Amino acid sequence: METRRIGSLEVSVVGLGCNNFGGRIDETATRGVVDGALDAGVTFLDTADNYGDGRSEEFLGRILQGRRDRVVLATKFGGMRHDLGREGGASPAYIREAVDASLRRLRTDRIDLYQLHTPDDATTIGDTLGALDELVRAGKVREIGCSNFSAARLARADAAFAQGAVRFASVQNELSLLEPGDKYAALPAAERLGLAYIPYFPLASGLLTGKFRRREAPPAGSRVAGWPADRIARELSDETFDRVEALTSFAERRGRSLLELAFGWLLSLRPVASVIAGATSPDQVRANVEARTWRLDEAELTLLTRM
Repeated sequence: METRRIGSLEVSVVGLGCNNFGGRIDETATRGVVDGALDAGVTFLDTADNYGDGRSEEFLGRILQGRRDRVVLATKFGGMRHDLGREGGASPAYIREAVDASLRRLRTDRIDLYQLHTPDDATTIGDTLGALDELVRAGKVREIGCSNFSAARLARADAAFAQGAVRFASVQNELSLLEPGDKYAALPAAERLGLAYIPYFPLASGLLTGKFRRREAPPAGSRVAGWPADRIARELSDETFDRVEALTSFAERRGRSLLELAFGWLLSLRPVASVIAGATSPDQVRANVEARTWRLDEAELTLLTRM
């Protein structure tokens, strides 16, 4: 599989989002998904300390025993922790506590990419970067990144890092053909600052898989099926399906599938490094990997912006 760079890390262009592990699927099913991903050439696994209330990291720690060196392992800190009843935050004290807890759960001596999950306005970004720099120097972390950062926040972080200290290597934000706003905001900012961009929810919670139908209930077992009724009504609107049908026609006229378009569009954008998609079965992983080959040309990218 083609690889791209996140700082010093080399990652597969299709990654595996591990947010379903310990929540929607148990450890046995998680093992099947991870095995399928590794067999398909996926080397980039992205989790967080709050996925499944820590179970995602725990499952990965057990499943990757004996093959840890086959993957680039990313996790996140600072997001909502139900066991704490609050967001973890990005204070130096919390970072030192959180990294050791993640290392224990993951059964590893280092985290390849350690990411701040959500901004913390109670802590200066300089203090956060200082604590993360300590982790890199101690060998607990190889590269650092952020998530859910606006262009303005990325600029402030770039201005705050101390000379000679570690700086963010990546930003992980939501971006898809149904949520394209970041293409005009944080994505160009990331390119200007030399950051790798990692889009999450590339399939818009499954809406870009082609499995949903207008005015029909979401497929059983899908992420959307677990949403509150008012959100389903809002997200699965006629406007959404008009957009999905237009995108499907765009892909089919070129002999491609909607899934291929979703991945191909993202991988055609600079500076996208890896498209991380969640999965609950090995078949889903394989489908995502097989969808990676289309690279849209400038004319096609322009047409999509006008749709």
